[in-house]
Amino acid sequence: MLSIDQICKIYPNGTHALDKIALDVGAGEIVSLVGGSGCGKTTLLRMISGLESPTRGAVSLDGDVILAPHPAVGIVFQEARLLPWLTVAENIAFGLDHLPKTERDKRVDEALLRVGLSGYGKRWPRELSGGQAQRVAIVRALVAQPKALLLDEPFSALDALTRASLQDHLLALWDAHRPTMVLVTHDVEEAVLLADRAIVLQPRPGRIFADIPIELPRPRDRLSPEFADAKRMVMHALDGSLSQPTPTKSGKATQPAGWW
Repeated sequence: MLSIDQICKIYPNGTHALDKIALDVGAGEIVSLVGGSGCGKTTLLRMISGLESPTRGAVSLDGDVILAPHPAVGIVFQEARLLPWLTVAENIAFGLDHLPKTERDKRVDEALLRVGLSGYGKRWPRELSGGQAQRVAIVRALVAQPKALLLDEPFSALDALTRASLQDHLLALWDAHRPTMVLVTHDVEEAVLLADRAIVLQPRPGRIFADIPIELPRPRDRLSPEFADAKRMVMHALDGSLSQPTPTKSGKATQPAGWW
């Protein structure tokens, strides 16, 4: 289990980025973080990854407090960030030196096959399209079989068709080993498509405004009435998070009549 225990973040210049964030994410669960600009989504993700330290509170994974980048936590950024001097296969295998070569090669080949890039292992990053490069970045993070995978708007720079394709690829990859996943996104449809819960954050400072379960079976139909209802629920909470200066005492939004 990923546990976020009363996280606060105050920067040296006095900026209060996050305040009393408390959240538990179960093993194999997918949670999306949505909210307006300045609500601390990326800051929270960086603390979960160990790239930043909280001012107060703690983050732990299966009871192990995260104080620095952790081998059981993978991360995918907005850009692919592939190493240009390594081939596609070498990028994916980066960090797997502890495994025998036969096992490394097997994992790389299986990963490329899963994202439709079989035969691309000897290519260079510069030879890939944006969507292909991001597929490689995702499998690079997953090939180590992390307990938790963090994604910071990984599809934001892609066109709509490529984005939809990669969302499906991501779910297929997740289904193989079921890591805990935390996704930062500005796209409500993406949050509803991928996540088991949508966490809506309220800005200045970042706080949890609503924790919304997405109780739809997978694969999810983007055109179904139930999908549209879930999107409206998240959008309603998002609107509320931007219009109300303070959360309720529970830190969550109450559902006003007529949200559906």
